[in-house]
Amino acid sequence: MRDRVFSKDIKKQFEFDEEVASVFDDMLERSVPFYRDVLSLVSTLVEKNTEENERVCDLGCSTASTLLEIFNKTSKRLELVGIDNSSAMIKRARKKIAAFGADIKLLQADFMQDDIPLSKVIIANYTLQFVRPRKREELVKKIYNSLEDDGIFIFNEKIIYEDKKLNKQMIDIYYDFKKQKGYSEYEIAKKREALENVLIPYSDEENISLAKSAGFKNVDTIFKWANFACFIAQK
Repeated sequence: MRDRVFSKDIKKQFEFDEEVASVFDDMLERSVPFYRDVLSLVSTLVEKNTEENERVCDLGCSTASTLLEIFNKTSKRLELVGIDNSSAMIKRARKKIAAFGADIKLLQADFMQDDIPLSKVIIANYTLQFVRPRKREELVKKIYNSLEDDGIFIFNEKIIYEDKKLNKQMIDIYYDFKKQKGYSEYEIAKKREALENVLIPYSDEENISLAKSAGFKNVDTIFKWANFACFIAQK
């Protein structure tokens, strides 16, 4: 279904409700630059960093697109687990998993409060940015403690730049990208308004520092386009 959520006047803040869940896959395809390429990169890294029967956990799994990409790509049997606190997202994810006949376990839970299962790989795609800054450090430390000793944490984030002029240029470039994907200026403005104080991005350096402060020994940026970046952290 095509994303038209912000084509009308909406006063509330952005939330992962039924309306958003119903168009979320289209929203990601048209709002996240190189979305499919990033999914492919993440799934390839999972393949290269896991052994048979090891666990991979996706925090904020939404409609399970990342886990399905891993399931379809890997030649080995992995325990794939998705966690999301949105019942609407979990409902959509279950339908997609059933359609593909995939072996993926879904948990509707709050990973800020509930345990994260011990895993070889933990993924958080565009998830940390929705966690309040004062809680983000706590979550990344929890992720670190939920990884096996040689585990990895892969996370994608919308980012900001310290230089104000460059940051404005990157935002403009991103808005042009969204216009090319069919979003109107009205839709772009309304979504930005709805996301204000909900999505709080960090800079490249802040994300790397966040992971290192949690204990990760190596943290690298492995993909970057304008104000989007993918990071890998090694325990």
